[in-house]
Amino acid sequence: MGVEAHATNERVTGRTWTVRLDPVGRGRADVRVSCSRPACAAQVLPSAAVGRTAAVEHLKAHLRAGPAPRPSAYCACRAEECHTHIRPAGPRERPAPWRCGGAVVLAVVTDREGRWWQVMECCSRCAAAHPTARIAATAPAPDRAAPAEAFRPATAPAPMVSAVGPHFSHSATGAAAAPHEVPEPRSARPPRPTRQRARRGRIAQRFVPHELRPVTLRDELTELGEAFRAYQQRAEPDLAILADLHARKAKAFSAWAEVTADTGLRLDAERAEQAAATARLQHLHRSGQAPEGDGPAVTRLLTASAQWNHARAVLTHVADHAPLPGPEARLLVVMLTLRTAQSGVGNLVGQDLKGLPLPDPEHLVGQLVECGWLDIAGTVDELIASRPENPTRIGVPSLTPDESDPGPFTFGRKMRPKLSGWAQRVVGEKKLRKAKTTADARLLALALATGVSLDGQLGPEGEGLGPEALSSWCAIDPGDLPELVDRLTAADWLTEVAVTDTAVTGRLTERVLPLSCPLT
Repeated sequence: MGVEAHATNERVTGRTWTVRLDPVGRGRADVRVSCSRPACAAQVLPSAAVGRTAAVEHLKAHLRAGPAPRPSAYCACRAEECHTHIRPAGPRERPAPWRCGGAVVLAVVTDREGRWWQVMECCSRCAAAHPTARIAATAPAPDRAAPAEAFRPATAPAPMVSAVGPHFSHSATGAAAAPHEVPEPRSARPPRPTRQRARRGRIAQRFVPHELRPVTLRDELTELGEAFRAYQQRAEPDLAILADLHARKAKAFSAWAEVTADTGLRLDAERAEQAAATARLQHLHRSGQAPEGDGPAVTRLLTASAQWNHARAVLTHVADHAPLPGPEARLLVVMLTLRTAQSGVGNLVGQDLKGLPLPDPEHLVGQLVECGWLDIAGTVDELIASRPENPTRIGVPSLTPDESDPGPFTFGRKMRPKLSGWAQRVVGEKKLRKAKTTADARLLALALATGVSLDGQLGPEGEGLGPEALSSWCAIDPGDLPELVDRLTAADWLTEVAVTDTAVTGRLTERVLPLSCPLT
């Protein structure tokens, strides 16, 4: 009987399978659609669009015909040792083991380019950790009382409970004990005072110290830990609640980091802010509040609101501290700031400057060096001639942190290249290059990419952006703004545009939505 019970309660590995879309050969338009399930044969289709439609329909057919997720399954991604369950600690971070929780679901995860779709049987917490995951089905809550009833002998009498306390069937010597011979119970341990309970508060594998001040912060952290543990016991995931919890955690951990000067807490706060943005965006898409169209939700190059806010912070800093006038100098300062933002130093090659729409990059670099904003190792000519195998070291003194000034930006070492890569993708976007747009148009593209709603409407809630702020950022006269807007419209960046004295309204085209940083 014990063996049977063990076999019944044993958890099984979650199911997983993948539908892929691969090119048939180099230079050919036809594609191959394949499924990892053994009974499915590969198909060759004439184009990527037809193949993508067939792949999605094939996946939907599996989901309709397949069994529902099993409550007893543990995460398929854990069996494959994914990055969520194996979270290596950085040099200043301590390891934080992942804890699964919530109902078992069938989650569909896809890549950014739409080349594969993977179905995983996993917990709802792991599904929420994947930015592109969408829930296809949820397992019913397990009946916890059923196993105990199943293994109770049919002839066993119902246990009797004494009205005066527990009744032991045998004494310590093996003889039957009369009710009056039952020893008196030990005196109950007095309840712990409130101070001890506060000391044992725990959140995210961290204990909340009782001496933490202010007391409101200590109580908030303790309450948050209890709220997260209660959420993990929910039968159904609720991404709106999860987003609020992560947002509260980000705010509380930021305050905790300021009190204790703990870098690890600051990094945890940034991760919580990213998790809140991801959960909130997934909730909007799954509840139908954000447009999805016929395809998957928008997969952005910068995926979290913390990254979007950091991008806006860099652009605002450059606008307030630009050392030289003119759109060409402004654009160069943006790119150099992103190269050196975290430590004040970085590497640069000649191609980085030649790829920008600058009529005379040597002169601009020389001006930045002369005014003291930029330091370079060597001469300007050597910088222009440098190649990737031998880059030139550059430095921006105003961005170099020291003991008294940590610098204007709060993001870490890993965030800087993401922001720099995003700006290069926007400034060097293919149609902007083909249209030979100038520096002011590229600056306007950066400003518009960071000033849209989730669905690409200009301004918060589609209310539009102020023309004076846009022209000031682009370092142009306000009267030149309509012409720049027309250039971006011709380059398929903007649509439905209207420029008035009070607002620039419209929206980004679907083509460039992945480059946007929504206002949240």
